[in-house]
Amino acid sequence: MYSISHIQQVLRGVPRGAFDSIVQRLGADRYSKGFGSWQQLLAMVYVQLAAVGSLRELEAGLNAQRNQHYHLNIKGVRRSTLADANAKRDPAVFAELLKVLIAQGGRSVRSCRSELLYLIDATRVDVPVPREQRRGIASAHDKYGMKLHVLLNAGTAAVAAASLSAANVNDLSEGRKLCIEAGATYVFDKGYCDYNWWSRIDAAGARFVTRFKRDAALRVLCDKAIAPDAPQVRGDAIVVFARRTPRGGHRNSYSTALRRIEIARPGAPSLVLATNDLHSDAAQIAQLYKDRWQIELLFKWIKQHLRIRRFLGTSDNAIRIQVLTALIAYMLVLLIKQASGCKQTMWMLLSQLRQTLFQRPRSEESYWRKRKRRMQFIAAVQPLLL
Repeated sequence: MYSISHIQQVLRGVPRGAFDSIVQRLGADRYSKGFGSWQQLLAMVYVQLAAVGSLRELEAGLNAQRNQHYHLNIKGVRRSTLADANAKRDPAVFAELLKVLIAQGGRSVRSCRSELLYLIDATRVDVPVPREQRRGIASAHDKYGMKLHVLLNAGTAAVAAASLSAANVNDLSEGRKLCIEAGATYVFDKGYCDYNWWSRIDAAGARFVTRFKRDAALRVLCDKAIAPDAPQVRGDAIVVFARRTPRGGHRNSYSTALRRIEIARPGAPSLVLATNDLHSDAAQIAQLYKDRWQIELLFKWIKQHLRIRRFLGTSDNAIRIQVLTALIAYMLVLLIKQASGCKQTMWMLLSQLRQTLFQRPRSEESYWRKRKRRMQFIAAVQPLLL
């Protein structure tokens, strides 16, 4: 009896009908010549799961499992064919698939939780600089670098939104594009300081926790009592902005009250938090901002355990595809973890998959179960033969 391998279990998280619809709508396989988007997706996911470092390693490793190609619906992979596909094909196919996986991973969360905690941040992705540009190395990195912008669901560690931009794009520019969900809480650092955007979050019925800038002009309306069991809270006050035009030509549309909470940090300057939550405990607000560290850990995890530091191609297109497929691989592993109820960490689960990608656990279990029964039968009838 045939059973699927671990890599097939991972790829079952990809809704094939939705993926084929995306490919057809974007015309991605119009000039594929036998190497379609599905084979490209599988090859790039294999790069992430098997920690492949080069096209030669990919070609040798994937083609060594020819008995698996029929069940994976692929053919032999050539490094030149994959390199051409990554350099020329539109990465929008993988961006759309990532959105589908994000929606698939978020359904169960929305059904069981009334409030969501979202973390917003961006990280730089260092890309290889072309040889002819290496003389002006500072400007070259700004020109050829990228930024990965992520909205993270803190409760499930699932990516709720992601986008790629040039390295010189402001984090706030991508943050403004997010669809605000009523009843959710958004936590971000002071790089996203835009009072009008804060006003839009508040008007949508969502809560935010961030930091005031050092030169923010505020007027205190009243001070709130500090709980005796929160020694880290140095101040808690209801404030409003003192100026409606903080800088020339700009008007501040945030006219309602805010909350200013000062949190002491040992050996470091105090944090001055800003939130539109006027009722929760100050210690709880401080904990929400502390939870923002999860998204920093996500960036560290992806850069350490997936392949977005060493790229198989140097073109902008190839780099975008590799980063997007890294996020797709992350979401596929996370979906397996959620579906199986696995208590292991993501790194332990990925390590096990990495070593057993082409193993078929049910077939092996069935073989050893039959062998055990045969040995038990032999042990039972052996005394009768003597």
